[in-house]
Amino acid sequence: MKSSQSSSSKLERKTLEKNRRMNMKSLCFKLSSLTPSDSPKMALSMPDKLEQATEYIRNLQENIEALKKKRDLASHIVETSKDVTDGMMIGFRLPVIEVRESGSAVEVLLITGLKKNFMLCNVISIIEEEGAQVVNASFSCTADMVFHIIHSQVTSSRVGFGSARVHERLKELVYWT
Repeated sequence: MKSSQSSSSKLERKTLEKNRRMNMKSLCFKLSSLTPSDSPKMALSMPDKLEQATEYIRNLQENIEALKKKRDLASHIVETSKDVTDGMMIGFRLPVIEVRESGSAVEVLLITGLKKNFMLCNVISIIEEEGAQVVNASFSCTADMVFHIIHSQVTSSRVGFGSARVHERLKELVYWT
């Protein structure tokens, strides 16, 4: 009698394990079908599929963070522009210089009048001399103002980037040209 209970118990465990494996295989297939494949003709092993899905999710998270930063910057610019054009900012004077650091990312925002004559390449040179590499630079003209936005990455491994020094150098450049 013990042997029949033991064999039925083994059979039950085998069935449970088989169902578990089939369920895991189904879930992994579903996950891999949701991620883009570099080479759909080549069959990947299950660990490779999981690694590919993990990398895809990690890239999506990085894209979300970058888009959030762009959205925050755009809303800041819109708010600043609205305040300036509505005359709501008391004591607001051009130019405005902001240097923001977030980890290894550095963002420079310059708002100047149309009559300010400085070259964007000089601004980029200052940022690069202080140990950051410019990734993206853009400008936009509205009414009588020019908005310059420069995104960069800190490349130098020294103690810090020195955003205060960059701010001072940019102030000298913008105020004295």
